[in-house]
Amino acid sequence: MDIEKKGVSRQKYVENMEPEDSSKLEEGQVDEELDHIDTYIAVEHAGTIIKHKGDSRRENLQPMPSLDPNDPLNWSRSKKYMTYLSICFFSFLGTVNTSKFSVAVVVLSKEFHTSSTKTGFLLSFGVLMLGLGNLFWVVMLRIVGRRPVFLLAIPLILVTNVWAYFATSFGSLLASTIIGGFGAAAAEAPVSAVVADLFFVNERGAMLMIFHLALSSGFFIGPLLNAYVIQYAGWRWICGWLAISSGVCWLVAFFTIHETAYRYRDANAPAEQFGAMKPFRWWLNVTSGFDRRIGFLRTTWNMITVIGYPGVPWVGLVVGTFVGWNLVVQQEAARAFTATPYNWKVHSLGLLSLSGLIGALFATFLGGRLVDIVSNQMTKRNHGRREPEFRLPTIVLPGIIGPMGILIFGLCVARKLSWIGAAVGYGMQGFGLTAASNILVTYAVDSYLPLAGEALVVIFVFRGISGCALSIFAPDWIESAGTANAFGQMVAVQYFLLLFVVIFAFYGKRIRARTARYGPLKHLTLPS
Repeated sequence: MDIEKKGVSRQKYVENMEPEDSSKLEEGQVDEELDHIDTYIAVEHAGTIIKHKGDSRRENLQPMPSLDPNDPLNWSRSKKYMTYLSICFFSFLGTVNTSKFSVAVVVLSKEFHTSSTKTGFLLSFGVLMLGLGNLFWVVMLRIVGRRPVFLLAIPLILVTNVWAYFATSFGSLLASTIIGGFGAAAAEAPVSAVVADLFFVNERGAMLMIFHLALSSGFFIGPLLNAYVIQYAGWRWICGWLAISSGVCWLVAFFTIHETAYRYRDANAPAEQFGAMKPFRWWLNVTSGFDRRIGFLRTTWNMITVIGYPGVPWVGLVVGTFVGWNLVVQQEAARAFTATPYNWKVHSLGLLSLSGLIGALFATFLGGRLVDIVSNQMTKRNHGRREPEFRLPTIVLPGIIGPMGILIFGLCVARKLSWIGAAVGYGMQGFGLTAASNILVTYAVDSYLPLAGEALVVIFVFRGISGCALSIFAPDWIESAGTANAFGQMVAVQYFLLLFVVIFAFYGKRIRARTARYGPLKHLTLPS
């Protein structure tokens, strides 16, 4: 077990002792004083934190900040939230951009003379690039810092939406969607690194919940807005308003997203070693996060090898199927509710998305703050030993409700029952998607904190691939098996993947201990 002492080490305490206090060098007296001013942290395995409470409030924070006012952990609440909420707004726009044509399948199929399956590629390949793009953006984030990544990615969404607005062929529209999905990927995995930069361990569940709410809201608010745009202005103005919003987002980001990368945190250094808070103008530069020590190939290889840590691909598959089923629900809703006996207009499809949004809002506490509360309570009961697995019991509620929502939606559509039942099912799915995504992603971040960015890349790549595959093959699946049977089989797949949570809940620590012996973790300092 590796032991780290955060705060004042015994050696530093003795070195800085006043001459008249030299009598305290007797072993017992020095150690007794250290017990009152120090916090001991033991990192037993990757992700496991053993904390012995000291008296200093700063020393009880995890990770412990330095005394540098420019350390992002020491920023004021307003400065932290200014940066983080601006990034989350970008995340929201990125998801809206990816799913922008989910309610336009029928309209676009008529305009470009394509089948509904082929038109669905606009959604499927956008989601795929939303995952694969992380491979590039997280490597860049490690090398050039956080701020330049966001300032480079947002204009991509603007440019590709202008391109899509003037597209005259389906191929051109598809190409713009794919490149736009690549740009939107910067609003996904890189965000976890920002959360780790800005917030302490006991805050991360709630903070990541804001991020996942922004992502989920994009899937639900986006169709609502876009349905009305199609109804009253035409589908091209979906791209128009997104281009305008992206321009506004970039202007806001330029002034509010400050660099959060802090390379050399020394919690033991005295305050005199650091300067004053840097002026606002300094935070607008784009080079402060650059790190010459990090190589492109090494970082890419680390991301690939993270696949070997079992919890990471499992989280990716579970989150990916939740996202995939959500896309299937949107596609099936567009097909079923515009036909008899419902005969809805396009804007009514957007209103159906409100049920998913309501479910996502319920998840803000049950899948966010509640996760931190449960984890903190279990840590206290475990005598200060914090395990990432303490977050997993909270998956039970969304793990049951989410898949059942898919089943309810499928049965209501198959039997042409009232739209209210389908809306309730969609809301349950929205709750499950948002809550489960946050719980599982937070678990992965806690388990492999030094590789949080790399782990999130793998998760979002798996999510993108599985979401893309499910949305492509679902129409044929539903047609061959029947709507009721197909949705029942989808639920079975979801529950099968969720059952693995039992293995990770009981044996996750053992798995982490064994897998930390290989791959990039063995070359890294364990998280404090």
